[in-house]
Amino acid sequence: MQNYCSQLPTLNIYDDMLSTRSWALILGPVLAIILAFSMDASDWDIKACWTGAVVMLCVVWWIFEPIPIPATSIIPLAVFPLVGVLSKEEVAKAYGSDLVLLMLGGFMISAALAHSGAHHRLALGLIRIVGGGSSRRIVLGFLCACAVLSMWISNTATTLMMLPLALAVIAQSNDKKLALPLLLSLAYGSSIGGLGSPIGTPPNLVFMQEYENFTGTAVSFTQWMSWGVPVVLLMIPLTALWLTRHLTYVGELAMPQAGPWRPEERRMLAIFGLVVLAWVTRTEPFGGWSTWLGLKGATDATVALIAVVIMFLIPNGRDGKLLDWDTAVKVPWGILILFAGGIAIAQAFVETGLSKSIGEHLTVLAGLHPLIIIASVALIVTFLTETTSNTATAVLLMPILAPAAVAAGIDPALLMVPAAMSASYGFMMPVGTPPNAIVFGTGLVPMTSMAREGLVLNFIGAAVITLVCYVLIA
Repeated sequence: MQNYCSQLPTLNIYDDMLSTRSWALILGPVLAIILAFSMDASDWDIKACWTGAVVMLCVVWWIFEPIPIPATSIIPLAVFPLVGVLSKEEVAKAYGSDLVLLMLGGFMISAALAHSGAHHRLALGLIRIVGGGSSRRIVLGFLCACAVLSMWISNTATTLMMLPLALAVIAQSNDKKLALPLLLSLAYGSSIGGLGSPIGTPPNLVFMQEYENFTGTAVSFTQWMSWGVPVVLLMIPLTALWLTRHLTYVGELAMPQAGPWRPEERRMLAIFGLVVLAWVTRTEPFGGWSTWLGLKGATDATVALIAVVIMFLIPNGRDGKLLDWDTAVKVPWGILILFAGGIAIAQAFVETGLSKSIGEHLTVLAGLHPLIIIASVALIVTFLTETTSNTATAVLLMPILAPAAVAAGIDPALLMVPAAMSASYGFMMPVGTPPNAIVFGTGLVPMTSMAREGLVLNFIGAAVITLVCYVLIA
């Protein structure tokens, strides 16, 4: 009887979620129809009316998820060619976008890295370098390890991999205050580090794609890192100071052993190092290797996909290859579909004139100081993504922010970059990011504690992003 009663709150929450999703299933199409007729009454072109309706439907269903987010993301890809908003060729380009392929290659490299166990050795090495001797240094060590790993593999995979290490340290520590800050360091470090490279988190690539579509200028791998890495380097110590403000324990803590090096770890790390080097030097310095070798068609996606093929060929030193299809097929295909849907929506905004109209209505921004505009975008997006998908948020905002920046007389990157970065910085709620949900699921992180610690970090993150973007982009 006691067990049954303990389940009642969970069942009530589940029933509430089902009820909300059921209403959203109906509300989405209703709002879409209302918006379409309202736009038609205002003499909008029929294609713009269809675009507005599709976007409204996607917004409602992305937020409340009556069907899976990737399923909703198929709607623009199916409807736009049907009603003539985009041609079938234009929609096909969304699927085959260079950045979609880069994301696919990055996911597979990440899967191979995790499959080899090399990421585990990297994490332990980083923790030992930074951590040790006190609880505060251990938390900083885990923050650094999670941040470095999540620059190259998903924040979810990073948190799941680091969680057993953190729980082992907590179990062996004499510091009773260590559990909360250490577990939060996993979630927050994984989210923070994703900003360091284009493949660290999907919103980064959403920005790169939409910025190129809108301005005709591509953002290189190293150019993104020149913005993202400073944010990471500032956020890690600030986060550590905040999380460890109550920790005073000094003493050595036992750490798991990595064991002897295995052939697949060495081979995987060698390939990974070469891939990162190729990404960073593709266009710089002095034109990069793509210019020196006359390979003008080479892209970051080219590097990633060639690396994937090589990993399918190289033996792992045991009884298989560095990457096999059973491992590769587990990549998050839904994110790729969501990204493709976002590209189609952004293209529809431009083709139907919605982007231009939004820009004309936002000319009021021209009277505001850029620092105020950037800070407002960073704060709004940060708190918005506490309850919505960070990728879906970026997909929806990029086509709006680009013309808004033009209306304000500033470089679109000045609004788009902080929005893309802030989309990954929801620190307050378990549903804000997958890493938050994972550490909350341990039962050692009360929701009130996560909300309290995360609220301050939301403001710190928005401030850091604002300052970095204003200094480096403005």
